[in-house]
Amino acid sequence: RRKGHGGHEKRQEWLFLLVRWPLLFFIFLFIMCEFGLYVIIRQLVNAKEWLLAWRGRKGQLRKRLRAATTYQEWKDAAEVLDGYLDFNEWKRVDEDPYYDWRLVRKVKRSLKTLRERNDARGVLGVLETCMRSNFAGVESARSTFYGTKDLLESYILEQEKALGYIRETHLLSTDEKRRFFKSANTNLGLTALCLSGGATFGYCQYHFGVAKAFLDAELLPRVIAGTSAGGLVAALICTRTDIELSRLLVPELANKISACEDPFQIWFKRFWVTGARFDSLAWAKKACWFTRGSMTFREAYVRTGRVLNISVIPADRHSPTKLLNYFTAPDTIIWSALLASAAVPGIINPVVLMQKLKDGRIVPWNWGSKFKDGSLRVDIPVQSLNLYFNVTHPVVSQSNPHVHLFFFAPRGSAGKPVAHRKGKGWRGNFLLSAAEQWLKLELTKNFKLIRDLELLPQLLGQDWSSVFLQRFDGTVTIWPRTRFMDWIRILSDPDPQELARMLHVGQIVTWPKLHMIENRLRLERQIFLGRQ
Repeated sequence: RRKGHGGHEKRQEWLFLLVRWPLLFFIFLFIMCEFGLYVIIRQLVNAKEWLLAWRGRKGQLRKRLRAATTYQEWKDAAEVLDGYLDFNEWKRVDEDPYYDWRLVRKVKRSLKTLRERNDARGVLGVLETCMRSNFAGVESARSTFYGTKDLLESYILEQEKALGYIRETHLLSTDEKRRFFKSANTNLGLTALCLSGGATFGYCQYHFGVAKAFLDAELLPRVIAGTSAGGLVAALICTRTDIELSRLLVPELANKISACEDPFQIWFKRFWVTGARFDSLAWAKKACWFTRGSMTFREAYVRTGRVLNISVIPADRHSPTKLLNYFTAPDTIIWSALLASAAVPGIINPVVLMQKLKDGRIVPWNWGSKFKDGSLRVDIPVQSLNLYFNVTHPVVSQSNPHVHLFFFAPRGSAGKPVAHRKGKGWRGNFLLSAAEQWLKLELTKNFKLIRDLELLPQLLGQDWSSVFLQRFDGTVTIWPRTRFMDWIRILSDPDPQELARMLHVGQIVTWPKLHMIENRLRLERQIFLGRQ
């Protein structure tokens, strides 16, 4: 029976080897055809919007919006555009199918009435009900360039006042307040800024602009996550204070980015000998400036109060992904985590994480096991962030070149409404938006088929099947408007002029999301103050 069973497995193996490559070829052929059609559909949508939706006065106002150099300029232009498109009328009307406006109105009135009566327990009872993530759909609005419904704006303000009232009132004991704010923190959760990978440095410079937009608006979340080159930006943010960051996030920062400075003859020889384009020792020395020397995750948290998270995976393909932070790896040195998170096969070889002992000595972490780029499996570690820090509102800055091409909001998004039918239509039209969604699902289905049938061979010792099948977005997703030259410069260092452009692009794609994020962070900060 054992012999027969082995023969059956052998016949299955021969059948797999016989069918594998032809099947993989035909599936890739389908993928190429679908991708070509997808590109055509996207260009048709862009052409129709340019020809019909963004002409005349509306087009001029949009150009003014895109030409803004500060958040205040952008905000003023967005409000003018909202007024021209009659979106302000939508703001004034409470009714909308995207949220429970009746419930929101009742809760707002109850909070206001009870607070004015100085009924602390009544306010506490209402807050215990409404302090939930996206309660009644209040975070779902997407029909204006700036702001949301007047009812929602006043509701958020009333929640903020009620939380401050509970914190200051003498009608509740300290224990009651402590229990409430702990419960509210658990129910509402936290916001985290997640910076994706992006083919080493060529795309991730846009993250600097995103971070600058948050910094200038004083809205940087306390939890920051980064993968691959996004980890470098996250490390810079979490090892510096706000004042230090305001001095660093300028075009001259490009002079500190020199990872790709080796000429072709040097890096090609290295690649031929070691199988990696870059030298990990040289990168470690350059990364030390971004991490303030051999700073650990715990030291960074103590210095700035921000929680740095770096995603890595063990070189052993069977081991799970690890999220490094002051909780899971407090004494791990950040620059070693950055090297591991950037260790893409062919780019840099897997590295050993290092930790700092109490006497200052630096030794290998986790018995010298080697780690590599976490984005190969989990680019945006949403589940781990929720597990360790109760993150329920991830804000993702997505710059992966193979991913951001597929981001498409058929009904618009926060700060970027559909340009026609007062923001209630479909981009292009319903058929074009439906075709875009269908083709994207077909592409995903075919990639899943390749993964589940194990058709794709390992290249450079890595299973690449999850690269297209992860979750790449968040509750709020920011992606840059890139150029063709970004693909050519994908493994190049920027000069100050190029970094200035990327800083501006990163800011201008972040500004439409800031008001929505600010409304959320106002409540989180009140809860944070209540827990002190």
